[in-house]
Amino acid sequence: MKAIKHFITITKHRHTVIKHGYKAGILFQSLFHDLSKYSYAEFRAGAKYYQGTRSPNEIEREIFGYSSAWLHHKGRNRHHFEHWIDFNPKAKRDEPVKMPIKYVKEMFCDRVAASKIYQGENYTDSHPIEYFMKGKDFRVIHPETSDLIEFWLRSLSEKGEKETFKIIRNTKKY
Repeated sequence: MKAIKHFITITKHRHTVIKHGYKAGILFQSLFHDLSKYSYAEFRAGAKYYQGTRSPNEIEREIFGYSSAWLHHKGRNRHHFEHWIDFNPKAKRDEPVKMPIKYVKEMFCDRVAASKIYQGENYTDSHPIEYFMKGKDFRVIHPETSDLIEFWLRSLSEKGEKETFKIIRNTKKY
């Protein structure tokens, strides 16, 4: 039963991202959003740790100290800022890399869709920015990427979806 509920949740999330992707001007890209969640490596853990109110990756992480499903997922999905960390030969350490704009747009769509799915009827346009701000001090993300996604999430909270998607659609670079 958990496997079916997980399948419904990830599919609902994906379809919401596709609708948002259309509004953001990245429809074609959004059609491929999160397909890796249907792979055995991710789906198995998602079904096993499914709760419906938060990501199964969080539960897997609490149990083992890491999430194998998340490690698989972030390595294959460029809309996650964690994907954009690379070795800087000058600094001789891993550092965040500025994300291409099309993936920041998808990240916005993903975050809003996740908030809608997990919050259900309690969702408000302020949920995505509140969630983003909770982890801001601990996040390893390029500062310009962080500023842009925060700007869009604040816009959503203050101006609503229609105006924010218009801003996102018209953003070509940052």
